[in-house]
Amino acid sequence: MDDALSALGAKIAAALPGAATGAAVAIGDLNILADAGRVLEVLTYLRDDPACQFIAFVDITAADYPSREKRFDVVYHLLSPKLNQRVRVKAALGDGEPIASAVDIFPAANWFEREVYDLFGVFFTGHPDLRRILTDYGFEGHPLRKDFPMTGFVEVRYNDMEKRVVYEPVSLAQEYRRFDFLSPWEGTDYVLPGDEKAKG
Repeated sequence: MDDALSALGAKIAAALPGAATGAAVAIGDLNILADAGRVLEVLTYLRDDPACQFIAFVDITAADYPSREKRFDVVYHLLSPKLNQRVRVKAALGDGEPIASAVDIFPAANWFEREVYDLFGVFFTGHPDLRRILTDYGFEGHPLRKDFPMTGFVEVRYNDMEKRVVYEPVSLAQEYRRFDFLSPWEGTDYVLPGDEKAKG
């Protein structure tokens, strides 16, 4: 199976010089590296070529690598029901760099592109309705970026006095918390108020 996928990957890379920059088989799936500016060319070829027939769109997601110059990998997953094969297409993007929308090729990409835009901040040019899909109105930032704080920027609660939902900056009260980094099997030695008099 891996040999057949390797041969298919070589065929795709040869048919799309410059657009498909590499091909490899990993964990039983074919991975195609695509140039971000020509990713639609790669997706169209994978859908239409008789040797590929990747007509079933599975999803789009992204991966964030903040230390890289091209910070994001936009990842497309396609399935060929006739050949019973899967392909993963990766395109690397810098922060703030747009990528073309695949909605005209695979209409099912619509909501997935909105999700990637919402959670990672990747902008899809030519998308018919690119707006947030999972976060609230006025939400700041993109929650799946590695530099997004775990607590977020605001917290939401219902204010009984105002009879409405209010947004407030996150406040973390740390002064009353005690952290014990010792093994629980060794036991703890908490000094309680008044202990110093008993020992004195």
